[in-house]
Amino acid sequence: MNDDELQHELLHRYSRLRYLNSGISPRMLLKRWLWHGVISGTYFVKRLIDVLASVILMILLIPLFAVIMALIYKSSPGPVFYKQTRVGRWGKLFTMWKFRSMYLDADQRLKEIKAQNEMAGGVLFKMKNDPRIFPVGKFIRKASIDELPQLWNVFKGDMSLVGPRPALPSEVNKYSLQDRQRLEVIPGITCIWQVSGRSNIPFPQQVQLDIQYIQSQSVWLDIKLLLKTIPAVLLSRGAY
Repeated sequence: MNDDELQHELLHRYSRLRYLNSGISPRMLLKRWLWHGVISGTYFVKRLIDVLASVILMILLIPLFAVIMALIYKSSPGPVFYKQTRVGRWGKLFTMWKFRSMYLDADQRLKEIKAQNEMAGGVLFKMKNDPRIFPVGKFIRKASIDELPQLWNVFKGDMSLVGPRPALPSEVNKYSLQDRQRLEVIPGITCIWQVSGRSNIPFPQQVQLDIQYIQSQSVWLDIKLLLKTIPAVLLSRGAY
């Protein structure tokens, strides 16, 4: 299944999820409207924080961006940014940006090392000593600096500061029905399992943690996860 077919399938599946108001009592309908108001209000505050924070951070980080771009080009001449198609909320595809941390032929070399996957679950590919990553790339990945260009995705609305990490279309093709619950919210730069062990956490447990976040998400929870992200990044727990 190619990317266009996958997006059509996902959007078609979610387009059938509608409130059925026929036969519902006025009391129940009122509860639904009130709940919808609470959810909309929470989304508005979350979106406001995302826009303000992404703009401020992108301005403040301009000097760091310039240094990282120079180091990447010196370590591996070529584009300093890497773009990739990811799956967002309700299966909508978008272009996600990162600082390039791998050699230019990384996608081709993946076929040669795929059997060495160290991530349990068989959906994600992770390898501690990935030969496709150049020296500076190892540093920016370990410090999560490679993810900073996604502040642009946050500003655009493709992503949020906090939410399940956006998956590749090829990964979503392997999702179970339970895994697809991750597609019900806007994906994020940081998430609950990234502050709890990152790549050391097997994929099935990542899904469980993401679902736990989705079921209990709030602005206050997002703030707590953002604060926990700082020591997690500084200590590089489970980063590779």
